[in-house]
Amino acid sequence: MIRVERLTKQYSGTTVLNVPALEIPEGQSFGLVGNNGAGKTTFFSLVLDLLRPTTGSVASRDRAVEGSEHWKEYTGSYLDERNLIPFLTPEEFLEFVASLHGLGASGLKEFTEGMASFFNDEVLGKGKYIRDLSKGNQKKVGIAAALIGSPAVLVLDEPFPHLDPSSVIKLKRQLQDLHRAQKLTMLISSHDLNHITEVCERIVVLEKGDVVQDLKTDERTLETLRSYFSA
Repeated sequence: MIRVERLTKQYSGTTVLNVPALEIPEGQSFGLVGNNGAGKTTFFSLVLDLLRPTTGSVASRDRAVEGSEHWKEYTGSYLDERNLIPFLTPEEFLEFVASLHGLGASGLKEFTEGMASFFNDEVLGKGKYIRDLSKGNQKKVGIAAALIGSPAVLVLDEPFPHLDPSSVIKLKRQLQDLHRAQKLTMLISSHDLNHITEVCERIVVLEKGDVVQDLKTDERTLETLRSYFSA
């Protein structure tokens, strides 16, 4: 599904990401962890063609993402509030994203009804612009928009911060259900080791741009990660 070869990113001669080879199979829930500056957002930005690599390539379904459009048809993503349009209301923004996917009013209504528990009556129908929402509710809008159109690939960078505990639990449950039911390929980063081990079946640890661990999630993974980061 996602294949990386000889991928590097440098700024002013400093290498911030160096991944010689990495493959994420179709239907895998893939977690990315690391300290600040480890290269997580850089990696996701390269996967989404938001940055140009210094060397190497990223392919999705055996075709390069750089300079192409094919992967956008089946990929949903939310990295941060820059993905949003702050002067729109949540309803207007979701309508705009739905239109990009050819989803009409009835389809969007069904989708938003399915997100009602996650929104928790805090997002829609409040007469607010996105810029006036709390950070947590902005994130809810962005995550919901990423799910419109039933993507085959979902990329979420730090989806859990700013969400209240109830919303975190609902989001984790929804991601687990989507992964099982639709064989959704998920790429998720998180600083919270508990959340990432609950949601992802494979976890890669980045350290200063390098892959230092690649783990299949089991009952020992959380303790392995805790030991690594406490060393």
